[in-house]
Amino acid sequence: MVLESLISPFKAERKPSHMIFFGALYASIAIFLSLWIFKEEASMVVVFLTVLATVPLMYRTIKYEEEKEVKIKREWLILKEHTNALKFFIALFLGCVLAFSIWFIFLPYGTIQNLFSTQLHTINVINNKVTGDVVANSSGILFNIIANNFKVLFFCVFFSFFYGAGAIFILTWNASVISAAIGTYIRNEIGQIAGGFGFNLIASYFQIISVGLFRYMTHGVLEILAYFVGGLAGGLISVAMIRHNVGDKKFNKVLLDALVLLVIAIGITVIAGLIEVYITPILF
Repeated sequence: MVLESLISPFKAERKPSHMIFFGALYASIAIFLSLWIFKEEASMVVVFLTVLATVPLMYRTIKYEEEKEVKIKREWLILKEHTNALKFFIALFLGCVLAFSIWFIFLPYGTIQNLFSTQLHTINVINNKVTGDVVANSSGILFNIIANNFKVLFFCVFFSFFYGAGAIFILTWNASVISAAIGTYIRNEIGQIAGGFGFNLIASYFQIISVGLFRYMTHGVLEILAYFVGGLAGGLISVAMIRHNVGDKKFNKVLLDALVLLVIAIGITVIAGLIEVYITPILF
């Protein structure tokens, strides 16, 4: 398809920053088509169409990384090579978040209520749960956040193992939810200062947008990195089972490297939870 041919894994790994543009492009096209053709079900169709555009690239990247696993002997070199793929995965995700957030901020209120209806409902459920946790037992917030992040990590590994690049669905869904949260915060804050004028107003707009982005991405980038690492681990095992016999030397090598990635993903998830609970509230 046309979107699939725009970028290859090799080019993406050489210039990962370019994937911010492609992530924003895929998300914007998905928003346009969702509102044009599937307006009543736009909140989930936009996720599906974004995933549809990114799956071929994700799957080819996982196959590309699995080929490296077999050729490279030293573990630290393999992890270094995986870093290149993870960089462009993160850039792709940030591009989606950027596009979703910008459209959320500038589209009419009625349109975003339709386009992000499921995401906004999810945010309300999460906020109510967090509020209940604070009232009931403040010391349990960290445990609940890390437990929820582990659940998302598990599904990323699970989807990648059974569906190849399936983790991109979970990650795109998370991108849309984070963008709805960022957009809601920015729209609410802008609404409070909309009566001002001059350079102070312009400066306030930039400040609000910056705070809105960094408020959720301070810990969010680490969480998403963990999910991508876990998704890559699951995808590598899936591809290895197709390309090699289970139990042979090449398969065992890929399996070992995937387990190392999974341990790294678990460690990053814990660190992200600690930052979300103890550092983000101080900064914002």
